[in-house]
Amino acid sequence: METRYVIGADLGTTAVKVGLFDEEGKTIAVDTEEHTLIVDSGGIIEQTPQAYWTAFKTCLQRVLDRAGINRNAIVSMSFSVQGETLVFLDEHDNPLCDFIVWMDTRAQQEAEEINSWFEANEIIARTGQGPITSLYPACKILWTKRNRPEIFSQAKRILLLEDWFLLRMTGIACGEGSLWCTSYLWDINKHDWWPEMLDRLEVDPAQLPRIESSGTPLGTILPQVADELGLPRTLMVVVGGLDTACGTIGVGNVVPGIFSESTGAVLVVCTKVDHVVLDPGGEFPCFYDVVPNSYMLHAGAKGGIMFRWLRDNLCREEMNIAKDLNLDAYDLMDDIARTVPAGSDGLILLPNFGGAGAPDTDQYAKGLLYGLSVHHTKAHLIRAFLEGTAINIRRMVDYSEQVTGAHVDEVRSLGGASKSAIWCQIKADVLGRRVVTMRNTQDAAAMGAALLAGVGVGLWPSVAEVAREFAEVDRVYEPNPDNREAYESALHRYDLLTHAMHPISREVY
Repeated sequence: METRYVIGADLGTTAVKVGLFDEEGKTIAVDTEEHTLIVDSGGIIEQTPQAYWTAFKTCLQRVLDRAGINRNAIVSMSFSVQGETLVFLDEHDNPLCDFIVWMDTRAQQEAEEINSWFEANEIIARTGQGPITSLYPACKILWTKRNRPEIFSQAKRILLLEDWFLLRMTGIACGEGSLWCTSYLWDINKHDWWPEMLDRLEVDPAQLPRIESSGTPLGTILPQVADELGLPRTLMVVVGGLDTACGTIGVGNVVPGIFSESTGAVLVVCTKVDHVVLDPGGEFPCFYDVVPNSYMLHAGAKGGIMFRWLRDNLCREEMNIAKDLNLDAYDLMDDIARTVPAGSDGLILLPNFGGAGAPDTDQYAKGLLYGLSVHHTKAHLIRAFLEGTAINIRRMVDYSEQVTGAHVDEVRSLGGASKSAIWCQIKADVLGRRVVTMRNTQDAAAMGAALLAGVGVGLWPSVAEVAREFAEVDRVYEPNPDNREAYESALHRYDLLTHAMHPISREVY
């Protein structure tokens, strides 16, 4: 029997990754295509629909060309997608405006207003999320209603990014719980829309997509789209999920007791539970999972997008050298960071580029580099960026243990940063726990989407089963006890700075 293949596409904040996998879980080909966000004053961060589609199409073509397989043997595909990116469509399913990216913070006033509509404990009980911030769709819907009424009034569909891709691929508007659970429009207990929120926003449920479970076969690809993409007309499009959730199954995090972190454009940490767990503090939200009857405790903060900012603005020399030598600029930056001791000689970074995430969520927070002296160099700055992110992971892991009561011995690392050996070692040293990368750790989200695609057409029996079967450890980083004192001291100073900056951020803002 001819080998069958599945495609997993990871639609990230700054790049699209597409992977082709065979029925044994082997990676046949994978590629990445970056795209540039539209950034403007007032917290506006958008992306054109065509930019997303072009990046996906370009990346897919390279993968198919490189694979050299019989394309008719590709049976299904699915998507791993950034959360909260909002889409407005007219009656012909044409976009009414550029997509509002999850990072967009224009709707801060609307967030404050929505929080005044409901008690904090009601928001947590209904959604599993904490009090709303400007990042989330409900706020952006309200902002659009007030500031772009011509768009709001014409919107026949209100979708998230995955829903738009599914619609474009199949002609069917469909969403799923792992993405919509952070919209603040969805009741995580009932797995249905929250009527009171819809009424307040004046959103008709008919404007929203139908909800299906991740791994559900949605429909065969539209013939014209299949021809455009070079895919077989028989290909089944399967409902995907949130990139974080897909990443967890890509590294075998499918049962309670395993903790994973992903440092991509955004930093996220995740542990699984088998029932809804509500954090009264709202710092560790509860998400619906892509594994049936499973939930995630999941928190996020700024991650690799800061390191990209550092590369693009302060490491042009390394970028030029890397280009000339056909190297990765990030690898050169890693080499530079190795020249600096643990603790960066007292330099501390608060990685709050555009707000702080868990465990001290604050939309007004700003990044802070503290402790600069004349002896500090670019090398110290680079290492401080790596350490600041690692310290934030440590704080989130510690907080999750308080919420769940479960001790974390091992952290599985995924995302683009997992290929950085020095960053993984710093994480292990700061966490005081072993950090494990998996064979497919860099492509975990795409792999997770591919697993959903395969389960959707019966290639594998269940998401949890196949995720455990294909998970393979690549490298283990054990904590270096020699660095414990330096990092415990850095953690203490990080905590002090975080609490000291909280009132200052509001004054400055």
